[in-house]
Amino acid sequence: MEKINLNFENKNQRLDVFLSAFLNLSRKVVAQAIENGLIFVNGVQKKSSYKIKGDEIIEYDPEMFKEKEVAIEPQDIKLDIKYEDDYLIVLNKPKNMLTHPSAYETKNTLVNALLYHCGDNLSNKNEPFRRGIVHRLDKNTAGLMLAAKTDEAARSLQEQIRTKSAIRKYLAIALGDFEQDSGVIDKPLKHYMSDTVKMQVSDTDGAKEAITYYKVLEKFQGAALVELELKTGRTHQIRAHLSSINHPVFGDSLYGAKGCTIEKYRGIKTNEQVLESYYLRFTHPVNNEIMTFELEPKDWDADLVKVLKIMRGQK
Repeated sequence: MEKINLNFENKNQRLDVFLSAFLNLSRKVVAQAIENGLIFVNGVQKKSSYKIKGDEIIEYDPEMFKEKEVAIEPQDIKLDIKYEDDYLIVLNKPKNMLTHPSAYETKNTLVNALLYHCGDNLSNKNEPFRRGIVHRLDKNTAGLMLAAKTDEAARSLQEQIRTKSAIRKYLAIALGDFEQDSGVIDKPLKHYMSDTVKMQVSDTDGAKEAITYYKVLEKFQGAALVELELKTGRTHQIRAHLSSINHPVFGDSLYGAKGCTIEKYRGIKTNEQVLESYYLRFTHPVNNEIMTFELEPKDWDADLVKVLKIMRGQK
């Protein structure tokens, strides 16, 4: 059994909501596991609606969330494609969509949509859960992504992403008043607990180098629109790094942004973190052309647009 040591930051969160964010799974999957008696709080089974008190221990069996050999079916899901040729696709992934299936969520992912759109013309034929995928975005992070149609293209694009010759920039609404308009967050990251998704800053063995560049684009009362660029590509890097300097991403309950401290923003409801991959630059894997894509505001995620309008005082 794996253990999650809770603290008072988590107080009053529903058990299913907390675990859904912590394990990067849907509430439906988590609720089913709770209903089946597979999750314990201080050794006792609880309901999905149980409100966390803090200073508790959650226990669960990670085996129940591991990938199983299942067929991944094509699904006719509309894709917002920005560019496509015989080798790759650039698309704008919406929020609330997993990049690829997991053992308990095999439908409505980007891979399901790509299989329908491309048929068998996708890379990674030996990895059905990750057909076409060369990098990922969190389920509730929207924005530009690359997918590969051939294994050759996949290898080139993955290498560019690994070496950061491919440039990806993000927009986020971050809480708090920034003292500096730009800076570098250079803090190693490791998993908060083994076999879980949440990351934490750490200087202990197993932590990996993580470097994030940030630039404040627009300031509001108690928040800012920030542009971010990654030198490294760790899980939840932006979210964990911004939280570590007391500027968590707006709406990100997993990293301490359960609500905004500014009263006039408290009623703004979002589907978790307001974070968007808005800029992408890479070299075409076949013809070596430099390709640049940038989402216009009309293509930004609805949460980002809504929060910005409110903070700017627009109707």
